Amino acid sequence: MDKRLVEHAVTQVLDEMRQRPIPLGISNRHVHLSQHDYARLFPGVDVIEKKALLQPGQYAAEQTITLAGPKGQLKNVRLLGPLRGVSQIEISRTDARLLGIAAPLRMSGDLRGTPGVRVISPYAEIALESGVIVAQRHIHMSPLDALILHVAHGDKVAVAIEGGDRRLIFDDVAVRVSPNMRLEMHIDTDEANAAGADSPRAVARLVTRP
Repeated sequence: MDKRLVEHAVTQVLDEMRQRPIPLGISNRHVHLSQHDYARLFPGVDVIEKKALLQPGQYAAEQTITLAGPKGQLKNVRLLGPLRGVSQIEISRTDARLLGIAAPLRMSGDLRGTPGVRVISPYAEIALESGVIVAQRHIHMSPLDALILHVAHGDKVAVAIEGGDRRLIFDDVAVRVSPNMRLEMHIDTDEANAAGADSPRAVARLVTRP
């Protein structure tokens, strides 16, 4: 086969792949606990997996907790597993106002200078000194996905949420690349509501700008 025809065919296939919808994950408020904090909140209780998540090895647990701030509480906040080295609480701006906490916009794991919160389980209560964030919207992807989409770990991209009645383009969507990740965009409930992402027709696509 002519080399030019092969190159044209490969280019066409890659262009089509770049236009494919990105799976959209709406992240409700949730908590990641360290082994130490989990043992204090759920003494002698094993973490029970309730539902596997799209990212390999991650799951929603049966266990839930209550978050208590200066102004209010959030009940039935889901624990996500597996347990981590450091506890982290991810909430929306709306949640932060309800709790009365000035939670900063951060990438997961960047907990410097973050506020704390009281965490209550059916067995105990602890006070976290830090760890509460509003998660920066982001896209998980594998190195192959990144190669196809012409992006790299740490890039910021624009993504359109389409298919619903409130089409919206999100700028500053962080790209997170790892061999252990599957293609998926994460936004919180405030962002999902603004974009009508709860529609079954809603999809996410990278936006190419001149």
